Amino acid sequence: MGKTSGFQEFERQLPPRRPVDERIQDWVELYQDWPIDNVETQASRCMDCGIPFCHTGCPLGNLIPEWNDLVYNGRWQSALERLLATNNFPEFTGRICPAPCEVSCTLAINADAIAIELIEKTIIEKAFDEGWIQPEPPSQRTGKTVAVIGSGPAGLAAAQQLNRAGHHVTVYERDEVIGGLLRLGIPGFKLEKEIVQRRVDLMAAEGIEFVTNAHIGVDLDAQDLRQQHDALVIATGSTVPRDLPVPGRELDGVHFAMEYLPQQNRVNAGGAIPDIGRIDAADKHVIILGGGDTGADCLGTAHRQGAASVTQYELLSEPPPERRESNPWPQWSNILRLSAAHEEGGVRDYDISTTSFTGADGKVTTLNAQRVAWDFSGGRPSMDAIEGSDFSVPADLVLLAMGFLHPEPDSVVAQLGIDLTDRGNIATDDNKMTNVDGVFAAGDARRGQSLVVWAIAEGRTTAHGVDTYLMGASELPWVEV
Repeated sequence: MGKTSGFQEFERQLPPRRPVDERIQDWVELYQDWPIDNVETQASRCMDCGIPFCHTGCPLGNLIPEWNDLVYNGRWQSALERLLATNNFPEFTGRICPAPCEVSCTLAINADAIAIELIEKTIIEKAFDEGWIQPEPPSQRTGKTVAVIGSGPAGLAAAQQLNRAGHHVTVYERDEVIGGLLRLGIPGFKLEKEIVQRRVDLMAAEGIEFVTNAHIGVDLDAQDLRQQHDALVIATGSTVPRDLPVPGRELDGVHFAMEYLPQQNRVNAGGAIPDIGRIDAADKHVIILGGGDTGADCLGTAHRQGAASVTQYELLSEPPPERRESNPWPQWSNILRLSAAHEEGGVRDYDISTTSFTGADGKVTTLNAQRVAWDFSGGRPSMDAIEGSDFSVPADLVLLAMGFLHPEPDSVVAQLGIDLTDRGNIATDDNKMTNVDGVFAAGDARRGQSLVVWAIAEGRTTAHGVDTYLMGASELPWVEV
């Protein structure tokens, strides 16, 4: 906890965001600098709640009241120790996690939650600034080798944990840079890529080997890789996007979000995209289908590219501004949330079902849709088109941001003969091992599309399973996922 009466004395505050007209001109993170004293005041709001539900809200089991109290008392290095005890990468979660811990904060029952994410980010950034974060290679090696396929948060967490256990770890990434969606999928205005590279460099200094442009199952045979290592971890993510099979889907200008977002990250890093393949929103009427985080990432990117207009459609109904009675604390609150990208402009609309795309000369020009009404009376939600609600809007660029289904079923999965669940995810036992001896899975490839904090928790738990498999027992910390 923090100050006994802190939650009564102080209101929740966050650093101010940079002005919209300034930030849409660049790809720099949104928040302005904030004095450390202000962060300590926010930490003082952590109340003596008795049962810290924030622990259960966080998939990592972060020791939130402990490091809040340490920050309030100015004991920043001790706060860092408690933070890193459960979280490998607080510099990521402190920026891009939707903070389920805050939703389940006891204070959130009838007041504003503790600014947990802000405090977490400040602890780790102060630690880097002060030089407290240094490479920590293991004191001895086990002689065991592990290959990790995929360098997103789950793969990186598994790799770091296994390296700490003394195993030789090699991470294979099919793209040209390490970091997975952290590097190529999430825009720089939410997570600057220097932050990702800083962590990758630190892990390399601790003895982890990284291999890029290595698409296992395509460039390298998965069976050969398994034979070369004592264990293998598949952390390739849930990368098959949900499609929209309507007439006109084949028209040029209709793209998946993950065809669009990585291009801009590559351009920002100095890469060159051929003009014929460039997806650019400049001076275009942009339609985004999907109302989640990926849709918001597309929205902010389109603003910065100079779109003529941006409209975001969601098939579901608009969430309420406050919890419904059927959605009590400490459950995740299904309420209307506005991201920083929504502050920057654009139109949001709900209960919209796209029926087709039309175009000219092979290029999309129009999105055709209708409004729908939802019925929840039968237990399972159903929707019906509203008669006479059909409409059409100009669309020069359509971005499909409707989520992801499962990992790619070919390449690695097919070559190794790995069993899948009914949903197409990788099936594992309680130790996170697949049906193939010595082959494990972690992250979205195993659990399905989820949050970065869940991916890190998955990586830690799978590392515990791998270490147990290799050594007969493991002292690596883990959480039930």
